[in-house]
Amino acid sequence: MNKINIRGVNHYYEFTKSESYDSSKPILVFIHGWLLSGQYWTPLIDQLKHQYSCLVYDLRGFGASQILSSSTEESDEKNQLLSKNKSFSLHSYAEDLKELLTQLNIQNAWLIGHSLGGSIALWGADICSDIVEGVICVNAGGGIYLQEEFERFRKAGENLVKFRPQWLLKIPFFDFIFAIMMVKKPLKLRWGKQRLKDFLFADEKAAIGSLLESTTEDEVHYLPQIVARLNQPVYFIAGKQDQIMETQYVKHLASFHTLFQHHQQNVYEINDCGHFAMLEQTKLVAEYTFNIIQSNKIKINPNKMLR
Repeated sequence: MNKINIRGVNHYYEFTKSESYDSSKPILVFIHGWLLSGQYWTPLIDQLKHQYSCLVYDLRGFGASQILSSSTEESDEKNQLLSKNKSFSLHSYAEDLKELLTQLNIQNAWLIGHSLGGSIALWGADICSDIVEGVICVNAGGGIYLQEEFERFRKAGENLVKFRPQWLLKIPFFDFIFAIMMVKKPLKLRWGKQRLKDFLFADEKAAIGSLLESTTEDEVHYLPQIVARLNQPVYFIAGKQDQIMETQYVKHLASFHTLFQHHQQNVYEINDCGHFAMLEQTKLVAEYTFNIIQSNKIKINPNKMLR
């Protein structure tokens, strides 16, 4: 397991070098969604690693990137970093991403984010414009603030996180429930088990903090402003049967980008697909991803590479 310290927290990451490695090609960086981990990108990475090197990591407080504090004198400096890094905003997670790219010496990348990870990818492209060549948002959108709906969503999410007894792991068929939630067709049971595990072991402060800080009225309304000012290409892959991020909200956010305004396709809708496109329709998502990046090739310094 590869670990790297980012602003006081050890982050899990995995780098898969392309089978046909070419330093002129961008590295694909995968960012997972809320209460998840980087594991769900594995099937898509398996499809893309033949052409592109891939980097996947677990966000702070999720998956294997757990927030651990210590009271020992030797860790005073680490605890000071943790105390300064209490925010779980999109901007804060984008700063984590920036530090990750810097430490790994990644100088040209495409960001691919799922759901909440899509929003983090957009923020990352904004603050790392010299590194990020483009963004692909999967099951991500937004930009419209509906007060009553957001208040219900925030309250329900907060209550969900606060009640997560680990004995749920032992309940028969509970993993099956997670395999059918938010998708058009049931996922393989292994993904249900993974979702249950990630749900139960996510850090409470990170889970609640990222939910509440990313769904304020100001934050929701600011996301379209970021999309509008990005010079990099931005694309959106949506599931037609996604009930978490409906296509109308995906198209709304996409409409602020210059590609949409110049009548160029930057939204790809997938039929028979819910909120986990990279698992439900892996081959199609891989095809779209490959074609998008190929059609947006730019000149890259051949000396840019991963250390």
